[in-house]
This record gives sequence, structure tokens and C-alpha cells, in this order.
Amino acid sequence: MRIRFTKMQGAGNDFVVLDETKGPLGLSPGQYRFLADRHFGVGADQILSVRPATAEGIDFRYVIHNADGGEVEQCGNGARCFLRFVREQGLTDKDVVRVQTLSGVIAPRMNADGRVTVDMGAPVFEPARVPFDTAGLDPRPEGGWQTWHLALSTEAEGAIVHLAVLSMGNPHAVQIVDDIETAPVAEQGPLIEHHPRFPQRVNAGFLQVVDRSHARLRVYERGAGETLACGTGACAAVVAGIRLGRFDQRVDVETRGGILTIEWAGGETDVVFMTGPAVTVFAGEIDVPEGI
Repeated sequence: MRIRFTKMQGAGNDFVVLDETKGPLGLSPGQYRFLADRHFGVGADQILSVRPATAEGIDFRYVIHNADGGEVEQCGNGARCFLRFVREQGLTDKDVVRVQTLSGVIAPRMNADGRVTVDMGAPVFEPARVPFDTAGLDPRPEGGWQTWHLALSTEAEGAIVHLAVLSMGNPHAVQIVDDIETAPVAEQGPLIEHHPRFPQRVNAGFLQVVDRSHARLRVYERGAGETLACGTGACAAVVAGIRLGRFDQRVDVETRGGILTIEWAGGETDVVFMTGPAVTVFAGEIDVPEGI
């Protein structure tokens, strides 16, 4: 099966974008994995599908598959690329579109400087809704919030991490580190992602607080491994930092792929705004194997 695709990136978080507005491609998890494969396919952190709206007042539906072929709820860097894609492909001429995702409706907005701002919705703090199993755990108060002590193995000498847990439409566990360059991302990332207390797995964030308006961040993403940037991860890290008393309401987050600006007023019902780049890299066609 030959399909058309567009390769895009937002702060180095890269995507294969598929136009399914005229009909579903019906790809299997194995075919999504093929497209994401950097040796045999196109190569991407996630596959983004643009599909027709299914409700009044909605412009498009946005479906996200990770590099492992699994569907996920949200991708902030992808949302910015989504808007640039539908405008460049002539699917809309709006500066703001309303997009249905698995976790709710988002509204990316094109700015005059070419960057895109996305209303990422309000964060979710209730552990059961993340979801995060807190049975038998005692929270550690910090600032106006708390972190959770989590053992990463059953071994006596196993690492214990202190995590701020929340959802930005997908689950995040954020720990504050002294320096992201020496943070044990490769070692602890998969252990946190697959920890049994996160029944739907979790994105593991490693946050360095530079000052009250500047952060550095690495994220080990659920189903993708460490990426150059994670939009929802940047939102989760800033929200956690604000609630823990470390940040002001507007923070520039330095990722390995670029800078994302995150704004949150601090109330539990206040939405989070993320602003950053969205770039088209190239477009083409690829033969996708059947039966995988």
C-alpha cells in the first residue's frame, strides 16, 4: 500500500503526518511502527492522523500513535504541527482551529511570528484520573503541593525517586534534578514508565530549575523513549514547578530540540498555554507493507 506523508518537527520532536480527511487508511499497529522506524520507514517519535470532525463546532479530529504503534491521548508538539499542516495543505484558512483528541478538545492558534500557541486544557491532579495508584504511599508536602516517594525496584539498594504526578491529557511523573546533563534518564526513564503504580504507563520528566522563569527538561516518553522535546511534558513540568513553589506563571523551557514557552495562572481549573515552533521538513510517498 502506497501512502502520502509529510514529515514535520516541533522543537525536534518529529512526526509523520497523514491526511485521512478523505477516508481512513486503516493502518495496523505494525504499520505505524514501520512508518516510525528510522531505518526502514520514514522515522518519527509519533504518527499524527488528520481526520474529519465528528461533532458540531469541531474542525478536525487528531489521532496520535506512538512509535511503538500504540494510540495515545495527547501530543502538544504534534498539535502545533497539526495546525501548520492543515493550513499548508489548504484544509483550512483559520488561524485557530478546534480539534478533537482522545483526551478532549484543543484549540491551536497561529501567531504572527510563525510560532503556534496551543490551549492544552487544565491539568489533572487527582491520582485516580492520571491514573496513579497511591495505595500505601504517603505524600511528601512541598510548596503548596506534594511529591510521592517511589521505589524503582524491589532491591534494597534500588533507587527511590520523588515524583510530582499529574496529567496533561496523558500521564506525567516529574522529578527535579540538579543537572539534566547528568540525570539518569536512560536508566530511570523506562523503570518509571513501566512502574506498576502507573497502569497506563507514564511519561518520565527530568526537570532542572534554572530560575523562576527558566527551566531545562528531558523527557523519557511513554512508548517512544527519550525525545528531543515533549510538549505535554514541558507543560507538566512547569505546572509541577509552579505548584511546588519553584516557578512564576510564565516559563521558558529549554529542551534539547528548542525552547517552549509555557504559561499557567496557577488555578486548578486554569488552562495551560504552550507556544513553540512547528516546521515542515519534507513530504513524500512510501510503500507500507501489508499484513504487519
